Amino acid sequence: MVVSGVLLVISAPSGAGKLTLLNEIRARKEDRFVTTVSATTRQPRKGEEHGVDYYFVDREAFIARRDRGEFVEWAEVHGNLYGTLNAELDRCLETGKDVILELDVQGMKNLCKLREDVVSVFLMPPSLEELERRLRNRGTDDDDVIALRLKNARNEIGDRHAFDYIVVNDKIEKAASDLEAIIRAERCRADRQP
Repeated sequence: MVVSGVLLVISAPSGAGKLTLLNEIRARKEDRFVTTVSATTRQPRKGEEHGVDYYFVDREAFIARRDRGEFVEWAEVHGNLYGTLNAELDRCLETGKDVILELDVQGMKNLCKLREDVVSVFLMPPSLEELERRLRNRGTDDDDVIALRLKNARNEIGDRHAFDYIVVNDKIEKAASDLEAIIRAERCRADRQP
């Protein structure tokens, strides 16, 4: 019997190293993860296929599906709507592979209201000083943007206890091992067994 995959939601302040961690996890367990196909109202780009790259729908259809509660999460970006369909998420989980969604704190809370199978992980920087150092070393933001990111980080860190797990990203190898342990433990839970 196939045990359904783990639905993992990761949230982190900007600069905490979420992308680096996820790249490390995917490299270690490349065949264990499946990626959901999002729906979007934007037009397909050359070479993109419906159902492979995105589910391309018109704005009215997207809004109708949103209003019927068919999306796990959705957002408007640059005038186009994007979202993850419940049915798509279920399809991916039924493969027995794990699904990782990257959501902000509010997105995680909203998802937890809709689904009981969410395993939430908050990725913490080792300190606010280290977070500021990482943001400055990027060299992409001015002082005002960095100050705003640090302010937002303090608020996000204040919500960390709303998550199932907290992983501190001091060393990427340890953070990846901690995340792998969480996934292993969740796959072994008695209530997940057939």
